[in-house]
Amino acid sequence: MSATARQQASGATQSTLTDKQRAILEYLREHADSRTYFKSRLIGEELGMSAKEVGTNMAPLQEGDFDVDIEKWGYSSSTTWMVTA
Repeated sequence: MSATARQQASGATQSTLTDKQRAILEYLREHADSRTYFKSRLIGEELGMSAKEVGTNMAPLQEGDFDVDIEKWGYSSSTTWMVTA
């Protein structure tokens, strides 16, 4: 399967993301080499969003075919995401 076909089959692609989703994806790409776990609350603080906005916008990033893998990890004081590049 070609990369284009894989992206179409996987749902979200870079071009179909909202501005908020693109900002979150870029943030995760920039920090995934030095960190593995990210809290929605802390991502939101960095990007000017609420933790709820971050969590809501993570679903398309989890389902899409991007260069980072995102997995919901925990629910302590804020949802934690495990991100691997």
